[in-house]
Amino acid sequence: MIPTLRVTLAQINPCVGDLSGNAELVLSVLESHADKSDFIIYPELCLTGYPPEDLLLRDDFMWQVMASLNHIAERSRDTDAVLIIGHPLHEEGKLFNAATVLHHGEIIAQYHKRFLPNYTVFDEKRYFAPGDRPLVVERKGVKLGILICEDIWEAPPVRDSVDAGAEMIVVINASPFHYDKAIEREEDVVRKRAKQNDVPILYVNQVGGQDELVFDGASHVVDCKGEIVARSPVFEQATLNIKLTREGKKWCPQASDIAPHGSLQERIYKALVTGVRDYVKKNGFPGVVIGLSGGIDSALTLAIAVDALGKDSVEAVMMPYHYTSEMSVEDATEQASTMGVHFEVISIAPMVEATMQQLAPVFAGLSEDTTEENIQARCRMLLLMAISNKKGLMVLTTGNKSEMAVGYATLYGDMAGGFAAIKDVPKTMVYELSEYRNTLSPVIPERVISRPPSAELRPDQVDQDSLPDYEMLDEILRHFVELDESDEEIIALGFDEQIVHRVIQMVVRNEYKRRQAAPGVRITPRAFGRDRRYPITSKFFK
Repeated sequence: MIPTLRVTLAQINPCVGDLSGNAELVLSVLESHADKSDFIIYPELCLTGYPPEDLLLRDDFMWQVMASLNHIAERSRDTDAVLIIGHPLHEEGKLFNAATVLHHGEIIAQYHKRFLPNYTVFDEKRYFAPGDRPLVVERKGVKLGILICEDIWEAPPVRDSVDAGAEMIVVINASPFHYDKAIEREEDVVRKRAKQNDVPILYVNQVGGQDELVFDGASHVVDCKGEIVARSPVFEQATLNIKLTREGKKWCPQASDIAPHGSLQERIYKALVTGVRDYVKKNGFPGVVIGLSGGIDSALTLAIAVDALGKDSVEAVMMPYHYTSEMSVEDATEQASTMGVHFEVISIAPMVEATMQQLAPVFAGLSEDTTEENIQARCRMLLLMAISNKKGLMVLTTGNKSEMAVGYATLYGDMAGGFAAIKDVPKTMVYELSEYRNTLSPVIPERVISRPPSAELRPDQVDQDSLPDYEMLDEILRHFVELDESDEEIIALGFDEQIVHRVIQMVVRNEYKRRQAAPGVRITPRAFGRDRRYPITSKFFK
């Protein structure tokens, strides 16, 4: 009989700090797969959720982590499956990002992550000490090398494991999404390491949203030649069950379902839906309220919210003023009706006029400027926050990355709220995502997509009165914000010198606004927030 191994990759959605809930996720997979799996493999730090941040510094937190691990060990005592579980571990006065191997309720081995990422959204060196040796476990007739996330991105850990006798590599991960990350993982890392070392690799990743981060799953298996033989669905909790047979001296994974990554727009849209759903639900809100303006940003945000939470958990409010066009009211009303959400129209005219009347003595002799525009935005937010307080709904803000970058938003106005769904989505991508969403079902009125964007805060206003063309703006922002290129480097690409300097100054000048903005879903390689961290006070950019 040909030796066969049955392996389950548990692509679960843990929540940071929910130690008992995360343990139950682990046990639910164990209970449903114990009789049909030789190994059940869970994501990195799955007992705590990722990233646990400064919870790791609390003794009471770490005690409960170990209590959860012991609880799982006890519950697994009567099963023959080998479990590999990620969690933090105190040992010899140090804290490690660890993987524990359990069999029949006993800890048979523990691995310490060797390479600790400390760039972009990662701060692991703040908390963890690095491991210094490979771990190869022999169970069920196979010698299994165990790695954790960043270890696979470096060459030595796989090589050292194979040199120590590993016939197969398991990698447990909490690898966050950006729009090209899943393909980058597979093509540039996992497949490459498998081919370099002539060994199959089983890669399990968590799924779900955690504050700004969203995890896409995309757990997968590659054979010794680096060919993908199985992949879990993206942005879904799933178990990937794979069989491996020994052929000569090698373990060969059998082909299974290979779920598609999807198009760029599909990946980003699913990430936004996942991020909004988990932020709202994991924080215990019953739903959200959105200011629906008749423009494309709020239209896309409404679609994301309904897809994430269901129409009964979403309310939309249109808040017109004298400059709001009838077209905007009609389009907002049409979308709200199409999507079946509770919809209100509340004029802000009395509030704005009362505010201006009270300020008239202070403003005497001063000409109108953006102050009057900002008062409109702040009156709208006053209404939204009142609805939020009264009904317990979270305000979902609607600003995009292009606006956040250059400060084309009102502090304590349209920037205020609990979560910013499209905060990391450039304006040009907002259009692409709106068109993509309409291919699933037509929910965003075509006129919203085709008309020139406008804040409608003064007569006949359009965004391009204040900003460069969005295609040009987004490309300049990509080079400056995401690639950290200098003004000289960007100008050398053919962009107008004055426009480049103007855009850079807007980005720098508005750092103080972004520092006070709501968190939002990260979908690019360099998002504002925990990813791109610049000082508010700085004279570097003149």
